[in-house]
Amino acid sequence: MEITDYVAAFDVGKAINPKALEGQIEGGVAMGIGYALTEEVAIENGYIQNLSLKDYLIPTSLDVPGITPIILEKENKLGPYGAKGIGEMPNIPATPAVLNAIANACGGRVRSLPADPEKVYWAIKEAESSRNGQTD
Repeated sequence: MEITDYVAAFDVGKAINPKALEGQIEGGVAMGIGYALTEEVAIENGYIQNLSLKDYLIPTSLDVPGITPIILEKENKLGPYGAKGIGEMPNIPATPAVLNAIANACGGRVRSLPADPEKVYWAIKEAESSRNGQTD
């Protein structure tokens, strides 16, 4: 699976530092993509098994698609200098967006993370069974 392009739009009030804001959006999207596609905490008998980044896969700069940040500036009288917080907001919609794109592309819905190739395969099989009126 490969994400080729990602567009992220956020209403930030007044963009005080647009370049830093773009970086925050890109970083949050990268986190959401990692959560959706590669990051998995392996637990056995109540103990975490992947104790280092060698065993816990996060996306690198080579794994992240081109991200187009769109900054929407709507007046905000409550924030400092008219700004709103951005923080982790770009992370929140990224994972559902990736899962919805997978469902749209293959017709099957992955219901547990990460959405690795095996889970996508089984989601497709489940969708095919549902369409054919079969249940397992």
